[in-house]
Amino acid sequence: MGDHVSHPPSKKPFDVLERIALQMVSSLDLQVVLTTITQGLVDELDAAFARIWLLGPGDLCAECFKAADCANRARCLHLAASAGLYTNLNGEYRRIPLGALKIGRIAQGWGPMSTNDVMGDDRLPNKPWMQENGLKSFAGHPLTFRGELLGVMALFGRRPLTGEEFDRLAIFANEAAIAIKNAQLFAEIEHLKNRLQAENLYLQEELKLEHNFEEIIGNSPAIKAMLRKVEQVAPTDSTVLILGETGTGKELIARAIHNLSPRKARPLVRVNCGAIPANLVESELFGHEKGAFTGATARRIGRFELADGGTIFLDEVGELPLEAQVKLLRVLQEHEFERVGGSQLLKVNVRVIAATNRDLSEAVKTGSFRSDLLYRLNVFPLDLPPLRSRPTDIPPLVNHFLGKFAKKFGKRFDGVSKATMEQLTNYTWPGNVRELENVIERAAILAHGPMVQVDESLLGRHAAGQTVTGTLEDVERAHVLRVLQEAGWAIEGKHGAAVRLGLHPNTLRSRMQKLDIKKPRLTSS
Repeated sequence: MGDHVSHPPSKKPFDVLERIALQMVSSLDLQVVLTTITQGLVDELDAAFARIWLLGPGDLCAECFKAADCANRARCLHLAASAGLYTNLNGEYRRIPLGALKIGRIAQGWGPMSTNDVMGDDRLPNKPWMQENGLKSFAGHPLTFRGELLGVMALFGRRPLTGEEFDRLAIFANEAAIAIKNAQLFAEIEHLKNRLQAENLYLQEELKLEHNFEEIIGNSPAIKAMLRKVEQVAPTDSTVLILGETGTGKELIARAIHNLSPRKARPLVRVNCGAIPANLVESELFGHEKGAFTGATARRIGRFELADGGTIFLDEVGELPLEAQVKLLRVLQEHEFERVGGSQLLKVNVRVIAATNRDLSEAVKTGSFRSDLLYRLNVFPLDLPPLRSRPTDIPPLVNHFLGKFAKKFGKRFDGVSKATMEQLTNYTWPGNVRELENVIERAAILAHGPMVQVDESLLGRHAAGQTVTGTLEDVERAHVLRVLQEAGWAIEGKHGAAVRLGLHPNTLRSRMQKLDIKKPRLTSS
């Protein structure tokens, strides 16, 4: 007998790798497929450890361990699965530049690499580490599907591999590439399906909303100046902050900006920041993973993900909790976020339009709003003029609303009397255009003929001929109080005060608390 000692494999390579192949093709979950491959090579082929890198965008360049070796930072290899000696995906080799190190070279044209002499192979550095771990063999294969590079599969073994095993690994790498591509395509289809379902649901919700105006009405210098600014900023991607009192039509202006922009083919996603409970704001904006919190029975796509490629309108942005403001700032700066309970970094291309009736500079002073977020939002501020500053727009608005409610109620309206129009023009309109619409609707309901009369009682205590005194807060308090009294102190419901004021019930309750408005207690005689 000679001195040559053979090292036959403990199991036949075709049986071993066929078993792994059958397991990996039985799943369409990418992470399950990757884990099946790497853990299978460790368990069935006695690999010391096995890893898979997948091709992805250059995303960690600032903190990448191998950044100095990267000539093109557009794409690199991302460590996606690791089994055996090393399972950490965030170590030194989490990103490998194309063309760098043995893995990057295999990906960029070196082709497969295999050896049973890791200590004598110059292509494999770090000899002390290999000796310390008792490594004998190495095999690395590019993962390609129809000419497309998907990534690299590599393993180190503590025993030499036979020629039969090396040959079978080359075939197995092709099978693995097919399974990985199938899982990637399935994940992409699932993402598109979920996004389409979320978009359909959102659009159905939007269809249920009754927008305050069907078009922008007015020819006053103030409204024309504001619309010129809308036309200037719409074609850009600049963030817009719309400032204005309640009822001035901030959402209407946001829609106009979106519809005049290159993003008009994608949705405008509206979020009322003041209407979302504080503990659900982040989930609403950024989505959540299944099991992220009690009640999260399935993954949910957030509004930012839904608005990808389009525009997101953050109404009442001043009501956002400080925790959510931090995440919003990150989206504005980095265009990325994570779902609640998730670790995957999601990139989005979203234009942000925000609106508020609060003084955000004052909110910064009181500590309820971040100054850095204000700077990010206040790129292009738009001040919406209150209705009282553009009285010449009131007659066309009145006629517009009369036409709208004539159609809605099946009545014929010829207009309003000259005295009524003067009364409407001289009124201060603390609720602005929204209040005007509500007044005309009530007058249309009460009208007995084609000429609509607006009774002074519909306008409250600040009708024409009466002096308005006090601060803007006093005017707002009086208006909210009057509407609450008219609604019998009912906040919610079809005829509740929130609907009349055009506010979410939670927002109205917050305003009542701020204005110190309390429902009077009934007393017994």
